[in-house]
Amino acid sequence: MPTITALTPELDVLAAESMAEWQVPGLAIAVVQDGATALLKAYGQRDAEAGLPVTTDTQFTICSITKTFTATGLALLVDEGRLDWTKPVRDYVPEFRLHDPIATDRITVRDLLCHHSGLPRHDWVWMPGDITPKQMLAAMRHIEPSRDVRTAWQYSNLGYNAASIVAERTSGLGWEEFTRTRLAEPLGMPMTFTAEDLAAADNAAAPYSTHRDKRRRSKHWPIRATAAGAINTSIAAIANWMAFLLGEGEYKGVRLLSAARVRELQAPRVHVSAPEFAEFGHSHYGLGFGSHTYRGEQVVGHSGGWIGWSTLMRLMPGRKLGVAVFTNSGGAPVHSILINHVFDRLCGHEPAPWLDRLRDLRRKALAQQETDEQTQRTARKANTKPSHDLADYTGHYDHAAYGRMTVTRSDDKLHWAWRGMAAPLSHRHYDTFELPQLPYELNPDRVAISFTTDRDGNIASLSAQLEPMVADIVFKRAPAGECLDDAFRKACVGRYRHGSTVHVIAQEADGQLTLKPDFQPLYHLRPYQGAIFDIAELEGFRLEFRRGPDGKIHELVFHQPNGTYIAKPDT
Repeated sequence: MPTITALTPELDVLAAESMAEWQVPGLAIAVVQDGATALLKAYGQRDAEAGLPVTTDTQFTICSITKTFTATGLALLVDEGRLDWTKPVRDYVPEFRLHDPIATDRITVRDLLCHHSGLPRHDWVWMPGDITPKQMLAAMRHIEPSRDVRTAWQYSNLGYNAASIVAERTSGLGWEEFTRTRLAEPLGMPMTFTAEDLAAADNAAAPYSTHRDKRRRSKHWPIRATAAGAINTSIAAIANWMAFLLGEGEYKGVRLLSAARVRELQAPRVHVSAPEFAEFGHSHYGLGFGSHTYRGEQVVGHSGGWIGWSTLMRLMPGRKLGVAVFTNSGGAPVHSILINHVFDRLCGHEPAPWLDRLRDLRRKALAQQETDEQTQRTARKANTKPSHDLADYTGHYDHAAYGRMTVTRSDDKLHWAWRGMAAPLSHRHYDTFELPQLPYELNPDRVAISFTTDRDGNIASLSAQLEPMVADIVFKRAPAGECLDDAFRKACVGRYRHGSTVHVIAQEADGQLTLKPDFQPLYHLRPYQGAIFDIAELEGFRLEFRRGPDGKIHELVFHQPNGTYIAKPDT
């Protein structure tokens, strides 16, 4: 059976061929065997434009391999008796809320770590990168689950963000400081936690993206859900991490975590998927670690991916063998090709043809892209037009978790803006418009934006499929127009008569209007659109104030589910 040193020429050839096929500019690999770093090697360029090489100390964003650190940090607190991860999250973070109050009380810390909360990804809550971890936690009460608690594995970066807040409350340290002092420093791992820190580092890789065989340098898009994927470190440092994990919590003779706890982290708990290739067994997830078999051997670890980054760490605990590969290119399976080859050779197997298999799949997928785009174009309904003038669609639209979308009009087109992103909208059909594809940027490519009206025909909301596992996310149109103007609201104050009933409009100290009909309770009016107000206590009831030629209010119009009624000033 060859040693890893003897395999190096093979790896050199395989890395070169794989990097060329997927246009990966730079790559770093580490192999740990029997407690020692057996191989550290770097290939290609960390900065293609400047011609700077990757080294084994080059800093990469490791993406979701970060989750292994988050779960292990919590395991330290369990070992110390400061945390019981079988208890509800609310025992440690009282303000934690989910959409379902019963689920809120049932979710445990361990459920967060094995993606068993009932929440699908809802990644567009955090991906724009403009809110804090605490704001992400608050947003969780406003997002819809797709399954009941503990019924299915559903990957959740927001769940790991919540887990990091559990660590903060339990340890008394911010998650970054806790991770640095309790794990990174004892293991000799230089580590940072933001895109800004990485961009400023002396030996940092630059991220790259590829679309249809065209590679382009990417921005350093931030990952503000830090504990889910934002650690930056080197392949040399991750070798120490693998040695610690393969040593079942011991590193260089110092025990940091009990062996039983390491095994608990890595034990398969939740079924993820059936295998796609004969060499693999079914995939499961533990606590921050994925688990499967490869050619009969138990394998644990984690992958990671983000715009411009792709990483993979896999361990064979039974053989005290671990391999990690980092690349500064998103979406390329080069790491899988290299890791599987190392496993095959060091375990005495004839290497499976992973490069040939995955290269063939890639080329078929590229050939299919043009057909798929043509199919998307023909899916539109021909010869349709919007139901309203384009100006009627403009305004702000709000969702409690997803934030504010803004639609404006210029050059006779609608334009969309949302949390730092912006793009023109193209008309797909009827009242549905479409975002463009921006392959090198953070953008919800080709997502449809559909507008809906209230029963009076006003544009009242827009919806977008930002989370495919639940119904479209609905953004309600924010109030706009005269209803927001204090001078207009003052002009609305008065008495209005409809038949024998007098309706009194008054203004409260905060400037909001109230409605008091004879023999009925007091109602509160909330701005809606134009000169129209919602009646807060009556779902679906609205009031409209109409001016006369003299500019004064001459009609109070009740828009009700059962009809429209007009009251006149009671003079």
